[in-house]
Amino acid sequence: MTWWRAPRRGTADRRTEQRRWRAEYRLWQAEQRRWRAEREAYRAARKNGGSPGVEEPGPPPTGFTLLPWLLMGMGAMSNVLQGRTADPWVGGLGLLAFNSLYLYVTFRSFDRRRREAVSTRVALGLMGLLTTGLALGYGGDWLVFFPLLGLAAGACLRGPLLGRAGTLLALYAGAIAYVRGGWDDASSIGYGTFISSMVTAAILGLSEAVRELRAAREELARRAVEKERLRFSRDLHDLLGHTLSVIVVKSEAARRLAPRDLDAALAQITDIESVGRQALTEIREAVTGYREGSLATELTRARSALSAASVEPVVHQSGTPLDPQSEALLGWVVREAVTNVVRHSHATRCEITVEGTTERVRLTVTDNGTGTGTGPDAGTGAGEGAGRPRVRVGGTGLKGLAERLAAAAGSLTAGPAPRGGFTVTAELPVAVDGLVPAAVTAPRESRSPS
Repeated sequence: MTWWRAPRRGTADRRTEQRRWRAEYRLWQAEQRRWRAEREAYRAARKNGGSPGVEEPGPPPTGFTLLPWLLMGMGAMSNVLQGRTADPWVGGLGLLAFNSLYLYVTFRSFDRRRREAVSTRVALGLMGLLTTGLALGYGGDWLVFFPLLGLAAGACLRGPLLGRAGTLLALYAGAIAYVRGGWDDASSIGYGTFISSMVTAAILGLSEAVRELRAAREELARRAVEKERLRFSRDLHDLLGHTLSVIVVKSEAARRLAPRDLDAALAQITDIESVGRQALTEIREAVTGYREGSLATELTRARSALSAASVEPVVHQSGTPLDPQSEALLGWVVREAVTNVVRHSHATRCEITVEGTTERVRLTVTDNGTGTGTGPDAGTGAGEGAGRPRVRVGGTGLKGLAERLAAAAGSLTAGPAPRGGFTVTAELPVAVDGLVPAAVTAPRESRSPS
């Protein structure tokens, strides 16, 4: 770089630094406005007798928080301005350099990435050398720059090395003060340096931990709300899907039976009324989150729904009695599989088998339907001829059930049966701790046509 380009380069660097400082100042102003708004909202909630839900937010810590401590150097500045300092130009330049390094280190200390950068540590080291030179050269009021150095070190050096670094810095400051002013200055400067570094690091570390915990709490609250919304939407959608499917099937049966057998049609209409009332009860329970399923109840409903859809129900149940949680989860599998049989399979026979042992229980739902899909997932796959429907092995409903069974150490498989039709198989341990949440939460949308 030629000599005439050096001033231009220096001017560009200064302009870049000024823009950065303006950006940080605007960010600090925005944080202050947000803090004032949160504080006013908190006070308004307290004044109205309500509960704000969170503690009163404090001001966000930034580099401006540590600016007032520079007033400790007013004694040295007064000596320079009044001419009581030898070589005042050297002292003034040293004071300006110290303040600049102090601002640089403290402002960068509130960002973890910038705080741990090499440039910040180098600036802190230069600040220590400058403080040593000013203290040895002038003494007196210039010794108070060591506590300021400790404050900057506490803001920058947070972690397991802070204790040893703070102790060494305090001993070093005490030794320099002893050389310039004796034991009185050594004890006060050493103690002040140690306290400023430790207290600053503790306060800033605690403030950062509180902010992180507050952010984590807000994230957990947001996830809890999303989880509850997902639970409610799954419960409501599954209940309405199953109930409306049964109502449609029974309504069609009543329409077909009305011209030739009025009593049978009235029986179907009575079933529709019963299903509607039961659906209202389940929806109310789903809203409050206390709905539990029963395998026996779901098997009874499955027989009724399959019979109304002209599908022959065959139920086999054997083995030891199941715990309520296992029954509730398997009840959801029966509901999901039978709903798919009624809506999509075009089957004439559906076999439901429950086999239990002392360790595991297996539920199998098999129909003799088409086992092919006609929805958006249907198409031609690898090895399939043009125009042939692709076999679908489970949609979002069965995938949701598979996730819940997997969380309860169980498993669920669904796919075309070897002899035609569709088979859903669920296996579950007889006693699993922590199964209640999985059992009382509804599955997602029903699977593909079986």
